[in-house]
Amino acid sequence: MTLPLKSALEERPPVPRKLWEHPDPTSTQTWEFMQGVNKKRGKDMKTYWDLYQWSVDELLEFYEDLWEFEGLIHEGSYEKIVDPTARIDSIPHWFDGIRLNFAENILYDVPSRSSMPTTRTKPASAVAVVAVREGYTETTRHTWGALRARVGLMANALRARGTRTGDRVAAVASNGFDTLCVFLGAVALGAVFSSSSTDMGAGAVLERLRQVRPRFVFVDDGALYNGKRVDLRGKMGEIARGLEGVGEFEGMVGMPRFAGETADVGLVPRCETLEEFLEAAKGDERIRFERVGFGEPFLVAYSSGTTGQPKCIVHSTGGVLVNAAKEGMLHFDMRPQDVYMQYTTTGWIMYMAQVIKLLHGTRVIMYDGSPFKPNMTTFLLLTADEKVTNLGMSPRWMHELQKRGIRPREVADLSSLHTVSSTGMVLSESLFHWFYDEGFPRHAILANISGGTDLAGTFAIHNPLLPMHAGGCVAPGLGLRVKAFDQTIEGGKGVKGREVKDGMPGELVCTNIFPNVPVYFWGDTDGQRFFDAYFARFDNVWTHGDLIMFHSVTRQIIFLGRADGVLNPSGVRFGSAEIYTVIESFFPEVADSICVGRRRPQDADEAVMLFLLMQAGQKFSDRLVRDVKTKIAKELSKRHVPKFVFETKAIPTTVNLKKVELPVKRIVSGEVIKPSGTIVNPESLDYYYQFAKVEEDGVAPQSKL
Repeated sequence: MTLPLKSALEERPPVPRKLWEHPDPTSTQTWEFMQGVNKKRGKDMKTYWDLYQWSVDELLEFYEDLWEFEGLIHEGSYEKIVDPTARIDSIPHWFDGIRLNFAENILYDVPSRSSMPTTRTKPASAVAVVAVREGYTETTRHTWGALRARVGLMANALRARGTRTGDRVAAVASNGFDTLCVFLGAVALGAVFSSSSTDMGAGAVLERLRQVRPRFVFVDDGALYNGKRVDLRGKMGEIARGLEGVGEFEGMVGMPRFAGETADVGLVPRCETLEEFLEAAKGDERIRFERVGFGEPFLVAYSSGTTGQPKCIVHSTGGVLVNAAKEGMLHFDMRPQDVYMQYTTTGWIMYMAQVIKLLHGTRVIMYDGSPFKPNMTTFLLLTADEKVTNLGMSPRWMHELQKRGIRPREVADLSSLHTVSSTGMVLSESLFHWFYDEGFPRHAILANISGGTDLAGTFAIHNPLLPMHAGGCVAPGLGLRVKAFDQTIEGGKGVKGREVKDGMPGELVCTNIFPNVPVYFWGDTDGQRFFDAYFARFDNVWTHGDLIMFHSVTRQIIFLGRADGVLNPSGVRFGSAEIYTVIESFFPEVADSICVGRRRPQDADEAVMLFLLMQAGQKFSDRLVRDVKTKIAKELSKRHVPKFVFETKAIPTTVNLKKVELPVKRIVSGEVIKPSGTIVNPESLDYYYQFAKVEEDGVAPQSKL
């Protein structure tokens, strides 16, 4: 959270500090696109808000012009873009008659995209994989030609082994070159790809794979955790045995995690090495792309749900391509001369977001390791060495740098860096100020974005035509009518939502259709689980599950936390991120925190509980509790002060470092839950059960640590 709720309730809050604006907006592809529309449509648009309003008011015109501007490789033609009267929960068809292939658009080789003059050439290097080893990093570079040849070999081996359009191919692997080739080789055939991180346990991986029923599963034969090598052949065996009975499953392929070191997989059931598998291609490196319908699937992504089975979210080929090209060209002005690096595991949607940057001819740095290893500056030095222009990270990483007094612009030459994008959790306002006052070069844009796995894209995003102010996200994305709906409405099938005023918190919804709505959940035969996830809350809109508000002056979108984890003591609603901002800004002795609301069946009201994870060597104390409560009251309001403040030794997080509030909320509210495999430290949840009875047993919970 970046703006206290008490300020949000004022009629006209202060304008946040302006931190950045583009030195020459007319040089951007956004400006080029807007001027093209002006000429074609007889418009006189001058600002981003002019362009945005046209894009949502004239949706068909926008997508017609966007399709022409993007120049995606395809065949066929469309009679209509979409039925503009269709309900969003009907998942309307877009661009019927168009056939295309995801991998073909990534790997194009010639100036075949006449509408995109900036992509007529590509740099020699396509991908550099930086792998963390024991105490050092090593970099392997791959040209576009080498990438195409290896993908061709993979695609032909898969085809020879019987893989066809619609089959599923899965990877449980690191962020490396072989994983990329499996991804592109599978979708080149029209197959559907899914990936999981090797950080996940075999049970969590099987929760995913048993649902999508893959033909082949490619698994790293080793891993590196905390600087030590780990043999993954035991996990490979568990996964292979767990897929017995899945009729579609043909076998497992072991991929060498360490260059030049292929593990013997002879004892792993139904498994062969990668090189043995590729022999089926008989050396044929030519790629024959299978083009599929615009709305046909190419990717299954998985929700980071905190309980129950993960949702298997099926994304369409055309929907993701059109949206990703829009975001890259019109929001981030991506070009072939750019160098992109995103910290991600293969189990997160940002893995796909990383791969699709190749669409623009951009060189991609794939980082295979922890951003904190071998030390806190390794990632910064790599950014400088590779002359990265676009860096994607999480607020957690920046917060760790800030806490340790590390100033990136003093550690490394970051003169090439022009964009740092942040996503995955709410970015506190203090980090906006630190970024410009102490952290990164002042010419760089801190692009706070938010969307996610569910739409393989963003609702709130940067654009180069608007200035960036401290806090929140600059604006909604083009073609997306994003609103904040009154959260006090109970909701339900057929219930209409009600928009709240700017400056008031509400649930993030999108009220118009868009092409990257996922097509379905795999295995959800009657579609009920899919409907319940996005469309059951309010009638005929997409409800995303985030609590937001629009600043009444700047119109930036301020994220307050998850709507299902919103705090609501005595009817006062606020987001946990507001509390985190205070802790991060004023209490350096606290390493992390998690804040949830407890409301048991017998409770008339919700009680807010704040748990503090102390820095090594720092002690939790009654004085700290008093100071925390006093500071929250001063910075926010007395109504924000938690009823309870306790110490904790661990905070549950996903493998992508997101802390997960909902299972803690459910536990302290008296439920017994089964955590999903997406939580990397599920044992941490056991501690929180005692807090459901804290007032009844008379024991101070911190004494039970």
